Amino acid sequence: MRVLATCAHDDGSNADAITLDIMDIEQCRRVIDQHRPDYILHLAAISFVAHADAEAFYRVNVIGTLNLLQACADTDHTPAKIVMASSANVYGNACEGVIAESQPPLPVNHYATSKIAMEFMVRTWFERFPIVITRPFNYTGRGQANHFLVPKIVSHFRKRAPVIELGNLDVARDFSDVRTVAQAYLGLLQSDVAGEIVNICSGRQQTLREIVFAMEQIAAYPIEVQVNPAFVRANEVRTLVGSSEKLDRLVPNLFRPDFKETLRWMFER
Repeated sequence: MRVLATCAHDDGSNADAITLDIMDIEQCRRVIDQHRPDYILHLAAISFVAHADAEAFYRVNVIGTLNLLQACADTDHTPAKIVMASSANVYGNACEGVIAESQPPLPVNHYATSKIAMEFMVRTWFERFPIVITRPFNYTGRGQANHFLVPKIVSHFRKRAPVIELGNLDVARDFSDVRTVAQAYLGLLQSDVAGEIVNICSGRQQTLREIVFAMEQIAAYPIEVQVNPAFVRANEVRTLVGSSEKLDRLVPNLFRPDFKETLRWMFER
């Protein structure tokens, strides 16, 4: 299988990447028509929840996704499968139990609201294209930018920083290894499923406090944690843990390392 990557701007980091700004419908048509991909894995988005430009969430996450689907229709191209990445943030502040796909969405920030809006828009295309909508919970691994939480923590320990500033230490998240997520996406692309929503998750929760403790064991030194009130959001999703039952049924035997091993993999690179 030949994989073609796209990026909005050519920054020189991937010489084989195709420049594609999904906000430009003509570019979308041109790229789709030229390459006519057998499968599309749509990951492009404003994905940093604290992004300063609220309007950008809707321009990129909703209209950009619409442009991609419209380009397929305009060029009369029907891929074997399109996998759309939404987000588990659409569930909002679900504080008890494990969240299945049947949980009603209750977004509490612009990122999550843009993603549920994208989902409803994509559903209008279910009869036209074989589409799977995924709701990834948190995932991490080597190469993730340091403004995301886990890479920030790992980076501080790799530098042996004496102090780290964090937000609410008791926020609980369902973290997966990026290698598990990649395998899940590939499995869904190759599966017969369409017109479905699927959680991408581990079914296990980790608090920020537990991640720091695990890193202290891996790096073999204690770090001073200072809680910065600026990092504590009023609409913080406190607990987010997913049910992986549907994913495990559709894509069995996923590689699922213990999260401490993921942290060690990131630390030892």
